[in-house]
Amino acid sequence: MEGRGLIIRGWAPQVLILDHEAVGGFVTHCGWNSTLEGVSAGVPMAAWPVSADQFYNEKLLTQVLKIGVSVGNYIKREAVEKAVEAILTSDEAKEMRSRAKALGEMAKRAVEEGGSSYSDLNALIKELSLRDH
Repeated sequence: MEGRGLIIRGWAPQVLILDHEAVGGFVTHCGWNSTLEGVSAGVPMAAWPVSADQFYNEKLLTQVLKIGVSVGNYIKREAVEKAVEAILTSDEAKEMRSRAKALGEMAKRAVEEGGSSYSDLNALIKELSLRDH
């Protein structure tokens, strides 16, 4: 597919795709797994929530972490196009990419041996193994 991209039908290896150097951003419905995968990959996101906690995750990405742009609640091509352009080419895009990359590096360090998530998970496993059955 040189020069044209690649279409994947069915299940796609999202984590591998997001980690590819050619990915400039991620249009996401803001489910928690996708949100974490986007943050861990260090890519800015066009946030397009549909229901439930996704709206809170959108606020996290756009207002707290400032690594995303809201698509809005309308399913219109122009809204998606505007959000994608914002994460790729707006005046704020460079800062957003920089923040996203820094968060991605922090996330990767957290799960490495000695990282906070790694240590916390080991502590939980140790605590649970000491409990009486």
